[in-house]
Amino acid sequence: MDRAPYASDPAHSRGREFPEERDGPRGPRSAFQRDRDRIIHSIAFRRLRSKTQVFIAPDGDHYRTRLTHSLEVAQIGRVLARALRLDEDLTEALCLAHDIGHPPFGHAGEKALSQATARHGGFDHNAQSLRVLMRLESPYCAYPGLNLSWEVLEGMAKHNGPTAASNWALEELDAAVPLDLARWPSLEAQVAAVADDIAYDNHDIDDGLRAGFITLDQILALDFVADQWRDVERRFPQAPHDRKLRELVRGQIGLMVNDVLEHTRANLEGLKTVEDIRGAGRQISGFSPTMASQERRLKRFMYDNLYHHTDQLAAAERARDVVARLYAAYDQDTALLTQGWRATLPETEPARTRHIADFIAGMTDRFAMDQYRAIYGRKPEGLSNV
Repeated sequence: MDRAPYASDPAHSRGREFPEERDGPRGPRSAFQRDRDRIIHSIAFRRLRSKTQVFIAPDGDHYRTRLTHSLEVAQIGRVLARALRLDEDLTEALCLAHDIGHPPFGHAGEKALSQATARHGGFDHNAQSLRVLMRLESPYCAYPGLNLSWEVLEGMAKHNGPTAASNWALEELDAAVPLDLARWPSLEAQVAAVADDIAYDNHDIDDGLRAGFITLDQILALDFVADQWRDVERRFPQAPHDRKLRELVRGQIGLMVNDVLEHTRANLEGLKTVEDIRGAGRQISGFSPTMASQERRLKRFMYDNLYHHTDQLAAAERARDVVARLYAAYDQDTALLTQGWRATLPETEPARTRHIADFIAGMTDRFAMDQYRAIYGRKPEGLSNV
């Protein structure tokens, strides 16, 4: 592989929390290839197929879920990594795992768990993603968790850049495996983070248009989107309208990808090693100032017109109530927990509260609704608005 000198090298990984033999019967894979494969084969990853991305419990098959979003992030991440000569396997692993800690119903579920566990440190989906990978998803006989490489754990912990160990979950995990939280992560991790932005910025537009929550006229008020639409109409004047909309989204993704590549290459001037990247004291891979400003405007538009749409907020509040009621039921009567979770329930706080939150956070939207019906004798209403 033609790897750039500033790329992460699996042969020089900082290792795993629990040492493993590098050679084994499972094929000639690098450390980062194994990490990616462990994530793909995990139960937690499979559950993403039934977890909310934008629309809660959508009836339509064409709306994105956390799983399809993660796959789309990985596709964009690999394009960026290949063009920059980074390690594609590390980039893909980070892209695929970045949302693995989300509870059912997305941010509505997270809000409910944060409120329920506030006295015992709260709940944060980013830290929960790392907790799932390091402690909760445990298919191996020799150690807890997936025992991923340090570089994957670092990238997960710093998905949004350098951070303080400001919550209990991250503090515990950083104590077990020091993750150098105050510094920027590898370029692969930075690419995975910007790939996430590119994917949901544009694919949420696609879903919002499909659902009728936003209109083309509304989004064309953004001049940089209007420029793309005029180009689509010039090149494909006879194409059906729905195909033009998809071409618009593809064009926006391409525009952002090319901007990231140009800006990152300029920022790499003088940086020779992966440690140069971590020690640069600034973000190396991201949008140019002009594109960053446009992307912030796009996000504001999406919050105003889609994420905070009246119907969306109403459905989110009903979903929050479902998760809050599930937590209250399990807290009051732990016999309602499934057998495996009931058998391992700690007796003391804060571990008891966190154990119940872990159980709920692992649920899919569908399983949460099934559990609600089993406990309260009725199906939760009004969760799907598309």
